[in-house]
Amino acid sequence: MNATTLDALMSPVAGCLDEPSLKALVQLRASPEAVARVEWLAERANEGELTAEQRAEYESCVLFANFLGVLQSKARRKINGAV
Repeated sequence: MNATTLDALMSPVAGCLDEPSLKALVQLRASPEAVARVEWLAERANEGELTAEQRAEYESCVLFANFLGVLQSKARRKINGAV
């Protein structure tokens, strides 16, 4: 799935959220423990040392981060009246 398709699929999600929900979404951040885990996985990935299970976990984290980033961008635009 390319970014344009993902963007189009997420437009209705941001569209159904009220302003407090949009603001909460924009402010959403991973816990320090989750950030540390992803950084550890990224380091091992760069070194070619991930197990198959760790690679699947890391890839899921990257996909989720991309999804959340696009959704947060849409939320920011809606808050600012650009949508």
